[in-house]
Amino acid sequence: MAQAQLNIAIAGAGLMGRLLAWRLSEKGLRITLFESGSLEQPTGACHTAAGMISPLSELFHCPLRIYQLGMQSLQFWPQWVQQLELATGTTVDYRQSGSILIAHPQDRSELLQFQQELIAKLGHENQSQLQWLDNIALHKLEPELDRFDQGLYLASEADIDNRKLLPALRKALQQNRVQLRENTSAECHPGTVETANGCEAFDIVLDTRGLGASSAVPGLRGVRGEVMVVETPEVQLNRPVRLLHPRYQLYAVPRADNHTVIGATEIESEDLSPISLRSTMELSSALYSIHPAFAEARVIETRVNCRPATMDNLPIVDSTPGLIRVNGLFRHGYLLAPALVTQAEAAITKQIQNSLIGEVT
Repeated sequence: MAQAQLNIAIAGAGLMGRLLAWRLSEKGLRITLFESGSLEQPTGACHTAAGMISPLSELFHCPLRIYQLGMQSLQFWPQWVQQLELATGTTVDYRQSGSILIAHPQDRSELLQFQQELIAKLGHENQSQLQWLDNIALHKLEPELDRFDQGLYLASEADIDNRKLLPALRKALQQNRVQLRENTSAECHPGTVETANGCEAFDIVLDTRGLGASSAVPGLRGVRGEVMVVETPEVQLNRPVRLLHPRYQLYAVPRADNHTVIGATEIESEDLSPISLRSTMELSSALYSIHPAFAEARVIETRVNCRPATMDNLPIVDSTPGLIRVNGLFRHGYLLAPALVTQAEAAITKQIQNSLIGEVT
């Protein structure tokens, strides 16, 4: 069975599903992408997220494995974005300008604890990835942060505008003649996809449905996240900024058109109801404490979604003959996706080789 003749199904057109469909179709494979909703108007966690690619920032709360996968992803993102932009004639705002962590004077211990925790996990030989900023260095990188006198700079970190990336991927899939089955719920079995219209046979099925695969992935759960988007021309940040606080880490990610995406919440719930008053107040007050001009910002959007997480919050790439499941990206979708795409591609190659060996014997 030659690789170019493979007929592959992918269920779930979130970030993982789209990236896999794009990368595999670039290799000439026949791809059918199933999505329970609309590809043009996605509603999953990939559409809600802020698009941060921040392995160092996440290392504070996460095991070293998340950091390692994130650093792998940082090697792929620039090349993939450039290739996608050239192929589709669109602009995908990818920025690798690092991120900055700050804290108010009364919370300065949070900044020191963050630094110490990362050095402990990375080892002193890698502490150069963390740059301590005095007030002059901080204000040179981010002039708007003049209320703060010190911070931490994580130069390798990046972010991507998901609201531009997802449509670009959709366009690339159409150009590559990927069969798009929108508004089609699918159940995944080895070599078979089951829909309301019956069963279809494929050489390999890739299950990237996130929470849609809850019945097939033991222990998978949803973790609620709440995000706000504000608009003001009065504050111009150059990169993501995280405000450390004893109860939460607020992130503020600048976007085009004077927009800033803010969030911090992580709630053990699969509730998809609108953002709570408490979260709105906490996010708004924390943002105002970064710069008072945010007081006149207009709230133009609120987003709520649930991220798929495993019991240990680590992603899974599970391969059995004819079926590969990729899930559990939690809040690290844009951080982990490219690294997991390469793992899934390796699993496909291994299944091809095993199939060829089986045919020979």
